[in-house]
Amino acid sequence: MMVKEIEAIELNEKIQINPDEYRVIDVREAHEVAQGTIPGATHIPLKTLPFRLDEVEANKPVVFLCHSGMRSAHACMFMAQQGFENVINLRGGVLSWARSGLSFVQPQMAS
Repeated sequence: MMVKEIEAIELNEKIQINPDEYRVIDVREAHEVAQGTIPGATHIPLKTLPFRLDEVEANKPVVFLCHSGMRSAHACMFMAQQGFENVINLRGGVLSWARSGLSFVQPQMAS
């Protein structure tokens, strides 16, 4: 299965223009996210995603991110299997975000 991907610079530009265009979900563990995440991202750890599907809107593109892009690619594949049609992986994860010189923020924790 091919996973659709977006580059960090492109995602940042889209977030700057229209912050509500995408739902951004950080699937890293809490100790990783505590160090910072990308603006507008909500933290839903990968292992809890199957139990929190109701927190993910099906009517807008959803970008998943992790440290390097591997776990978020798994999240995309899982979500596609659940019927979500517009899931996107942040290529290279927060590593590529940092390499692009983009800023991090404190996480927005989903309740």
